[in-house]
Amino acid sequence: MIRDPRLVPVGLLAVSIVTLATVYASQYWGGLQPCPLCLYQRWPWWIAGGLALLAHRPGLRRGTLMLAGLTVWVGGGIAAYHAGIEQQWWAGPSSCSGAATPGSLDALRAQISAVPIISCDEIAWSLFGISMAGYNALLSLATGAGVLWLPRLKGTPR
Repeated sequence: MIRDPRLVPVGLLAVSIVTLATVYASQYWGGLQPCPLCLYQRWPWWIAGGLALLAHRPGLRRGTLMLAGLTVWVGGGIAAYHAGIEQQWWAGPSSCSGAATPGSLDALRAQISAVPIISCDEIAWSLFGISMAGYNALLSLATGAGVLWLPRLKGTPR
């Protein structure tokens, strides 16, 4: 556990790097191709990592960390939405699920060529019944809470 709240930016940067390294390793070495929602889930981690670097400036620490924590939670919301689509709790965007609409043969061909290869409503990998999107949602919730809570501990430099 981080005892010194000044180390929160370091911890956030480490979590961001490990998370992004894991998803890129699973893509390039593990062969798990991301769907569009998977790609959207990466952006908050990139942004949070950048904000963690910026938070090393003492005058910017609290505000930057608050923004970083909220950014991670937004990413967690995207991940939870994606996990719900994978579990068939709700429908995903048509651009991500490949739902066909009736029409002419040329329109169907155009739609087929525009559909992403990887569908957002299929679980590509899971462990203990939780998909990567589910783990990302859990990690984002915990990380965002830590980033927002730890700097509020007594004696934190601004």
